[in-house]
This record gives sequence, structure tokens and C-alpha cells, in this order.
Amino acid sequence: MSCTGIRIIAAAALLATLDIAHAQSPAAYPAKPIRVLMPFSTGGTDLVTRWLAQHLAPVIGQQIVPDARTGAGGNIAFEAAARAAPDGYTLLMAPPPLVLNPILNPKTSYDPMKDLVPISMIGAIPSVLVVHPSVPARTLKELVQVARTNPGKLAYASGGVGSTPHLAGELFKSLTKTKVLHVPYKGAALGLVSAMSGEVDMVVSVTSAVAPFVKDNRMRALAILDAKRVSAMPQVPTSAEAGMPQLLAVNWYILLAPAGTPRAIIDRLNGESVKIMQSAETRERFATLGAEPGTGTPEQTASFLRAEYERWSKVIREAGIKAE
Repeated sequence: MSCTGIRIIAAAALLATLDIAHAQSPAAYPAKPIRVLMPFSTGGTDLVTRWLAQHLAPVIGQQIVPDARTGAGGNIAFEAAARAAPDGYTLLMAPPPLVLNPILNPKTSYDPMKDLVPISMIGAIPSVLVVHPSVPARTLKELVQVARTNPGKLAYASGGVGSTPHLAGELFKSLTKTKVLHVPYKGAALGLVSAMSGEVDMVVSVTSAVAPFVKDNRMRALAILDAKRVSAMPQVPTSAEAGMPQLLAVNWYILLAPAGTPRAIIDRLNGESVKIMQSAETRERFATLGAEPGTGTPEQTASFLRAEYERWSKVIREAGIKAE
């Protein structure tokens, strides 16, 4: 090959490299629609994904497509995101099962700490511990006393083994050293109905689902399992205010990308997402859903995710919980 031919090939390779670098820069990204994988097609995951997509598309200049990949307790979406090309065009909106599933089942084929990189916290729906009015406890401390003086007599409902309400109940037992019976149901709604009817004594549920029943005295709320009170039930203390700061159970929603996604893309998505979630419009809308808008840098979000993984690993290990 002649020297001229070699120079032409080298120049073409250099231009291709520059094109790739340009495509990955914040100014050039995105050049095509972005998919956001959702592990569940209903509930909080769907709501926060569609809200973000609706408001992110105009500012980023491309369509944001919510893509429900349901099944296997969320693992289908989680695994698809972990295997996707790290180019910023496949993202994931993940709730707590992202970190819970690998703890419950070590054979899970993705590692949430290694295969995915957090972009930002998008939102959270706090949980609240409620009891049936027949339970003689009006505070969290009184509930602990009732449980200690009646070992094995109280029962709590959940939406199934490994669900957030189940793990929150086990966390309560671990922190208080009490014996409370776990009664799993096929879904969170059935668990809540069982507690409201008096079939079981207590349940941990999202504040948005419980607030109407607390208001009309069909349920009694003892503590918000989050760091701050919620506007839907301003009279209910946080778990810290009630004397148990470690009793936390938040249904969070985090936006992530496949590991290896260029930092410039992560920063662009983080900056735009945080602006949207902290807007007055978002705050007003989320308040009607009993949700809190999210915020945070990628590093802060990663730190939160690691803390959740470690915290629930301890609870699951001590309780001997395994995936069904």
C-alpha cells in the first residue's frame, strides 16, 4: 500500500474516533430517542417514569420512551438494562427490588452495584406503619410494649415474601427483639385490606394508599418510616420522632444507566432530571400522590443505593428470608 493510502486510512480512522467522541458529548447527546426500562407497568414506577419522560423530552430534544419489561419480580428489566450498550440510549427506572432481588436470590444474573451506574434519585413514596383500631397502641413505643407482652400474638400483613412491607416488618422485629407473625398475601392491596378488616393487626404500606383510611379512623398510623413527615398525614411522627430512627422503609425510584456510560452523559441526564424533579410543578403534582421528588448527584445516589443494599442484606440474612 502506498504512503498516500496509509494516510487516507489513518485520517478516516481519526475522523471516526472524533465522530464517536462528539456523539458522546453533552452537546451532541442525544441523537435519537431514549428508552427507559420499567420493571413494573403500574404503580409508582410507571407514574414517576412517565412524569420524567414527559418533562425531560422537551429540554433534551429527543423522545423519552417508557418501556415496560415486566416479569420475574423486576429481574427482566434489571437484567436487560445491565446488558444494554452503555451509550445513554437505554436507561432504567428502578424501585427497591433492584437491590432486594440479588440478596433474596444469589443466582440473580446481575449485580446492581457493578452492572449499573446511578444517575439520580427521581422520587420516593414513604411508608407508614399502621395498626387496626382494636390494637391497644397509640404510639410506636406502646406497640413495642404490646408485642413484648404478647409474644407471637400480633400479626402483620405484607404483599408477599421479600416485599418492602415484609422486610419492614422483619426490621421492626429485629430492632425491637419481638415475635410478630408474618402473614403474606398476593399483593400489597390485599395485605392492606386484611389489616383494615382486623384479620391481622398491623401493616406497613405506602402513605398514599393508607391516608384515606387513617383520616376516617379505620386505621391508626403510628409512624412514618422516613426521615421527615408527610403532608398527607402531618400529625403522624417519623420513626425517629417516635423513638426508632433505624426503622426506615422508603419506596424509592432511581434512574440508572448501564455501567460504562460516559460521565458526560450521566452528568447531562442528572442535571436535567434534578431540575425537573425540583420544579414547583413537580412538587405540587407529587404531593397529590403522597410522593417526594428526588434529587442528588450520581455519587450521592450511588452512596444511598449501597447503604440500602447493606441495610436490607443484614435484615434478610438475620431473618433467613429467601425468594419463593
